[in-house]
Amino acid sequence: MITVDINELAAYQGMLIGHSPWVTVSQAMINAFAETTGDHQWIHVDVDRASRESPWKSPVAHGYLTASLIPKLNSEVIKVTGTSATINYGLNKLRFPAAVKAGSDIRSRVELASLKQVDDHRLLATYQTVVEIRDEDKPACVLENLAMYVV
Repeated sequence: MITVDINELAAYQGMLIGHSPWVTVSQAMINAFAETTGDHQWIHVDVDRASRESPWKSPVAHGYLTASLIPKLNSEVIKVTGTSATINYGLNKLRFPAAVKAGSDIRSRVELASLKQVDDHRLLATYQTVVEIRDEDKPACVLENLAMYVV
């Protein structure tokens, strides 16, 4: 992880910030997400059926479960100091090119795409984030995530 003062963050525009540590997406996480969201589709929670009938021969994580892990993953890549608050401002261009099989390891790859002054007290950072799956060619998730920094 790197620590960057908000006043020096602009210098990282267009650069790879780094990768998060690997995190295992367990069946227990998938089941808990299904309980929370009410999405009990068999490809996620029925281990026996998914192992037999799904294209992945395994249960897979919900796409939004993968996306929900981005704050955790990215917080282990970069810490911005000199702010009074950091607000998760939203996502752009969210896509799920590949499924995350239960038991797979994922990590985020983070680049600072842009940093814009919104007003005297706020800066909007756009991070290009790619969630990679260990030993897979395609990423699980590709997006721009937006962080509003309040100074």
